[in-house]
Amino acid sequence: MNQNELEQNIVKALENNPYCSFSTVENGKPKSRYMAIFNDGLNIHLATNRQTHKVEELENNPNVSLLLGYEAGGTKEVLEIEGTCEVTKNESLREQVWNDELKAWFDGPNDPNYVILDITPARIEYTGKDHEHHVWEQ
Repeated sequence: MNQNELEQNIVKALENNPYCSFSTVENGKPKSRYMAIFNDGLNIHLATNRQTHKVEELENNPNVSLLLGYEAGGTKEVLEIEGTCEVTKNESLREQVWNDELKAWFDGPNDPNYVILDITPARIEYTGKDHEHHVWEQ
């Protein structure tokens, strides 16, 4: 599989798996939680409240890990993503990520507590349906 095919498969897996396990570092130890994932190609975003522990954790250590795929009813592909994360209130990104499901937590895309976790992948391990393993690196 060439680099272009690998990136296409990774993007498809991101689009077909709406939830991930998102891990930050808290007091030198990994801390994981399930979150909805949004993407535009390999640009990965998570929506959260700026007053959560994960925002504090990211201010202390921007290194993150995401795990998604291989869930019941899913495509059986697996993505293991390592990267860094920036907490942003970028207006255009907030508008781009916003959807009606977020109304349960926020008043709208202009809610001051609504922030985006903007993830920059450094390494993505992709395991396809056929259990074939590939690595994408920035």
